[in-house]
Amino acid sequence: MLHPATPWARLWRPLAAMTLVIVASNFLVQFPINEWLTWGAFTYPVAFLVTDLTNRAAGPSDARRVAAAGFALALVVSMALAPWRIAVASGIAFIVAQILDIAVFNRWRQQSWWKAPFIGSVLASVVDTLVFFFLAFAGTELDWLMLGTGDLAAKWAMAVVLLAPYRAMLPRLHCWVPAR
Repeated sequence: MLHPATPWARLWRPLAAMTLVIVASNFLVQFPINEWLTWGAFTYPVAFLVTDLTNRAAGPSDARRVAAAGFALALVVSMALAPWRIAVASGIAFIVAQILDIAVFNRWRQQSWWKAPFIGSVLASVVDTLVFFFLAFAGTELDWLMLGTGDLAAKWAMAVVLLAPYRAMLPRLHCWVPAR
């Protein structure tokens, strides 16, 4: 068992949430709703919520720690639940998008409460979508450009929807990541 003072012990909630979100998204992206949207578009944006809450509560260093560990854990589990190409594409897109989200969040963190999570999520979603859909589906029979466009629109809509739980958690950040 980890000692409560270690960074990993403090970060167990965001790490567990991140792993769950990525694994669920990697599984659900395999199931199109229609020609331009997959179920993964509704779960994946929660990864940005996890990162943004962690960044606000504990800073960019811990947010990067959660992103890196979440990436590694989710990649291993995703390799068991999703085709290898989807798992690898997801991992690469995820870590690049998370690093961007953390950087953008930090640039905007002193502005109105909603700007940092919204702008970071919107920009990181573009990068994530382009990298993921190209690596996962280019050369397959799926119309990945159409799916990517639909998923990006859903991710942007989710960026707006997820502002509500982000705002609700702001006074409870000590529960998300306890103080050192």
